Amino acid sequence: MRTYIGGQEAVNVNEFIELALGTPLELWLGVEGESEEERGARLDAARDILAEFPDLPDDVSRVAAQVIEANAPELFNIAPLGRRPAGRCPAHKGGKGAAA
Repeated sequence: MRTYIGGQEAVNVNEFIELALGTPLELWLGVEGESEEERGARLDAARDILAEFPDLPDDVSRVAAQVIEANAPELFNIAPLGRRPAGRCPAHKGGKGAAA
């Protein structure tokens, strides 16, 4: 299966994240071995982007939550949000654990 964002194909997870954010992931996380000068320049660029796009953190959080929700059952062997696991009922509804 191929994944496209804005007409660009994402061939791996890092490319998907970069296309979804519109910036390289390294801008936000840094790179191993960067100098203090490089770190300062990277953080300045990040501040400029956040000043221009103040909704970016909310957008990124929303996308991350959607990805986690879509993949949670496979990754964590849990039921998706909004669905109760089969065979389990709250005690107040007369299910398991309810007072007789």
